[in-house]
Amino acid sequence: MALCSLMRASAASKLRVGFYAQTCPRAEALVREAFDDAVRKTDDIGADLLRMHFHDCFVRGCDGSILIASANGNTVEKDAEINQTIEEEAFQVVDNAKASLEAACPGVVSCADILAYVARDSVAHYGGGFYNVPAGRRDGRISLATDVGSESNIPRHNFTLDQFTRVFARKGLTQSEMITRSGAHTIGIAHCPAFTERLYNFNSSSGVDPTLDSAYAVQLQQQCPTAASNTEVPMDLPSELGFDNSYYQGILRNRGLFTSDQTLVSTPAAAAQVKLFARNSAVFKNRFAAAMVRMGSIGVLTGSNGEIRSNCRAPN
Repeated sequence: MALCSLMRASAASKLRVGFYAQTCPRAEALVREAFDDAVRKTDDIGADLLRMHFHDCFVRGCDGSILIASANGNTVEKDAEINQTIEEEAFQVVDNAKASLEAACPGVVSCADILAYVARDSVAHYGGGFYNVPAGRRDGRISLATDVGSESNIPRHNFTLDQFTRVFARKGLTQSEMITRSGAHTIGIAHCPAFTERLYNFNSSSGVDPTLDSAYAVQLQQQCPTAASNTEVPMDLPSELGFDNSYYQGILRNRGLFTSDQTLVSTPAAAAQVKLFARNSAVFKNRFAAAMVRMGSIGVLTGSNGEIRSNCRAPN
């Protein structure tokens, strides 16, 4: 275990800002152009791109394995149940960026780095601020839906604070970074089945989760009239397309959409961080950028490990 940790730390240390400055100088610009083209057509596409990067890094490390398509009887990460709500248009953004990069500098820029860049561009586009992304990741060749199915990899919407914290700890991230990274829920949507357990038959004594603001619960019941409804609901209603601190303000008002959102105030230490972010947007945005850079180094392949895929949907 110690040797594996040292190897991962060594790989992460090889990532650097400006990695493609000599080999593909327009790499980041070309990725940004692909993102800009997509967001003009689909204004909320960035939320899916940000989620893709997170789900990629938390399974086999940040190796682009979430981009691989199922083939030859192998069901991949992309087709795991929890990833099926990621819009196909998000995968196409990466495809379009890759096509531009292959035309400009073939065989140079990895799909894993494209994901890291486009996640950053998403945060910046919605107002979260621009941050530098260390690059140099190489692409993995393995993608398995069964890896995604493990709750030790991808946190679930009904996790308690302890469960949530343990998943991040297994990836080398702190509880503070987990609370910070949860702020990504300030943009994007959720489907009713992800939270209707809080609205109907919550337990033997209450139909509605008592930690949920009653007015908000009524609003959600109107949007999701049955537990099986599949309506899309903004995760942070006041600013669905604004990367700001209203997510944390909502939690303090018992308006966290998921159990895993509201659980962030279940201990004094965690609640103190939520309160800090709720009153200081600049602190949240700065810490979010740092947490994204840390997350982007999980389990990376560098040097002679992995490959540079010519097609992000399939190993070479």
